[in-house]
Amino acid sequence: MQLSLEQATALCRMAALGAGAGEEVADLLARATVTAEAEGNAAVGLSHHLDYLESLAAGRIDGHAEPAITRPALAVFLSDARRGIAHTGFERALEDLAKAARLFGIAVFAQKNAYTCGALGWFTRRLAERGLVALAATNGPALLAGGGSIKPVYCTNPLSFAAPVANGAPLVIDQASSATAFVKVRQAAEAGKAIPDGWALDAHGNPTTNPAEAMKGALLAFGGNRGANIALMVEVLAAGLSGANWSLDAPGFTEGAESPGSGLFVAAISPVLFDAGFEDRLGKQIERLRRRYGVHIPGRSGAEAAEKAAARGLTVSKEVVQRISDFAARYGG
Repeated sequence: MQLSLEQATALCRMAALGAGAGEEVADLLARATVTAEAEGNAAVGLSHHLDYLESLAAGRIDGHAEPAITRPALAVFLSDARRGIAHTGFERALEDLAKAARLFGIAVFAQKNAYTCGALGWFTRRLAERGLVALAATNGPALLAGGGSIKPVYCTNPLSFAAPVANGAPLVIDQASSATAFVKVRQAAEAGKAIPDGWALDAHGNPTTNPAEAMKGALLAFGGNRGANIALMVEVLAAGLSGANWSLDAPGFTEGAESPGSGLFVAAISPVLFDAGFEDRLGKQIERLRRRYGVHIPGRSGAEAAEKAAARGLTVSKEVVQRISDFAARYGG
């Protein structure tokens, strides 16, 4: 089905309200998931919006949670999401976080007790749009085998990095520590398609290309032990510093009534305090890498896809639209 960005956002917002979210939560979820879809990141786009809707209805997300934000130091923001979504606490602290980064050179936001983040680049891009360099890390329920392990001990534990670029879209890197995202394995299972070698192990620790077996086993880190080490680093930043659940202790995000209690770590840095010409220099370097060396620049393709989506709309599976519409129909106004 073809939907304009406005139609998709309105539908997702109404569906979140129908699933039990408050106005603020519904608005943030709709904006974040539609943005991901528009940028070509469908794994955490409208199909993932269904995870939020089902979790709201099941009680894994408190759609009216009021995050508790404290400031133990002038450049440190701590948030307890109180079983809500990750976006609310960050959104409420965003402008003060950016202001503190510009004043002190760096500021940090750390959050616990949230549902999983979806597109982590949503958080870093918001800061890059404000002229800041940002680094973010988040965790969730255990899905990924650690180095030397055949059992899941970490979530896919992504890292995201973003930086402002003069006269262009921000540089945005958003990638998991796993060889692939869990939602892609789940989508393959639903479609009855095999997954590539190197993505996962079955419940017995054997390599598998069967996504259904992979979901009973563990995902594999990219690059072997090196990727697993990055997953551990993310775990320390996202869960260790914030006081969130370690991945091993986090309830699942697709079943039950308990929040996974995920953590989020975001650092914001003011580049102009280091180099007043940072954005211009980075812009020229990116153009050199792209034009002379053929380097793929993360963030650029997403921005181009978003521009096309704004003009042409989104192509979304009829089944996904129908399932979202079913939640929207619950909203009584």
